[in-house]
Amino acid sequence: MSSGSVQAIDAVSVPDEDAAKAGLPVSIMAWYGAGQVGGQIFRDAPATLLPIFLTTMLGVPAWIAGISILLPKLWVIFCDPLMGAFSDRKKASWGRMPFLFAGAILTALCFFLLFSPPAFPAFWMSAVYNTVMFTIASTAFSLFSVPYLAMAAEMSENYHERTKIISFRLVFQSVGVLVGVGFVQPLVQWFGGGPYGYRMMAAVLGALCLVTMMATVIGMRRFRLIQTASEHISIFAQFRMAARYKWFALLGGAHFLQQLGQACNYTVVGLVFIYAIKDVTLLIPLVLVMTAGVMASQPAWLWLARRVGKRKTYFVGLIVWLLTTLSWVLVRPSDDVLIDLPLIGAVSTQGALVVLRGVLLGPFNAAFVLMSYSLLTDTIEYDRRRFGIAREGAFSGIFSALEKLAFAVGPAVAGVVLSLTGFAESKGGGGAQTPEAVRGILLNFGVMPAIFGVGALILLWFYKLDERTISGTRAA
Repeated sequence: MSSGSVQAIDAVSVPDEDAAKAGLPVSIMAWYGAGQVGGQIFRDAPATLLPIFLTTMLGVPAWIAGISILLPKLWVIFCDPLMGAFSDRKKASWGRMPFLFAGAILTALCFFLLFSPPAFPAFWMSAVYNTVMFTIASTAFSLFSVPYLAMAAEMSENYHERTKIISFRLVFQSVGVLVGVGFVQPLVQWFGGGPYGYRMMAAVLGALCLVTMMATVIGMRRFRLIQTASEHISIFAQFRMAARYKWFALLGGAHFLQQLGQACNYTVVGLVFIYAIKDVTLLIPLVLVMTAGVMASQPAWLWLARRVGKRKTYFVGLIVWLLTTLSWVLVRPSDDVLIDLPLIGAVSTQGALVVLRGVLLGPFNAAFVLMSYSLLTDTIEYDRRRFGIAREGAFSGIFSALEKLAFAVGPAVAGVVLSLTGFAESKGGGGAQTPEAVRGILLNFGVMPAIFGVGALILLWFYKLDERTISGTRAA
């Protein structure tokens, strides 16, 4: 490495002993986590709604809709690492906050425009508009999401405290999931459906994105992150560096595969409740139960990670989640009354089973997502201790790009499966589907996550980086 490629700061700035013992204030971790509400809404709402919006409202064939969503997210493979490396170089002079500030404003605006297209006379024009607008929106979100993710590795050098930081992020993430998955489709219906319903939904959620993402900017504006020297590194050098860094490559590959499975699942979540279960109202209690499970389970996963290790906790969470997700292939519509509850009313057998799945899905999803990001901060910390150079943004950018790539490939895979099983696109609302098409929906929802999840478990089996290895490493 040439001396000109490194901007000297103060090597690694380690918090003093008293501060380390006291730990981070809860308020700082809460302000950090708040931004994930908007970030999760932006990730989940388009993932769950854009395929439906394009195929049932704008008349775009399923396979074209998949490509229209894929192309913008292919761009972020390059955009996220570029944003990460650029924010690393500007960290000493600018800090991370200017990126988060600009990203919050632009993301909220683009989210609204994404679901407010002009009335085009041909479906291909709608597809082109979606592709262009989603590309701009994804770039805006990179401004926020990549430096935001990097901050988790820069807030503490304590192995277990970083897990606690991520747990706050995950609690707020569950709120974003609740809104971005559970309420996004009902919001459209509450505003009367059609183009107006989608536009009003986008206005409400865009405003929520802005408020929550700006909360992190305002709440953490004076917080001092760990400072290290920075380096200028090209995007291709970043990819080579990440590929050669064994622990990052294994963790990144596992994260990509489990996110790919989730993306296939997310893409058809609305279709499952419309065509397979035939009761969209069940989506809200499902997500509510899952959200409650995520929040309530955090202390248990923090305890288990200390007890048996982060990797084993990841295994427990992902395995149970995959088995539960696979059971979705058994869902059927039902109109029986299993139990009549006060305030809720009649609950069918399938309705009860849907909620029961949520009881398992929420906590165990929280386990492997929490551990995945916590292991990322450990992987970055190990690299920082070895070389004493700020590459948090670069690694976070690639990790974020892998996640977004998964949520780009997922809809494309789901679109192909839907097309092969005879899913019929429509314009102005959902049309009737054949039993084979419904089976294709359930294949995406239950089987594809299981297939990709097994691949993630195989890769993670070889990830061996632990607290002892990290703590015994210092820069030469």
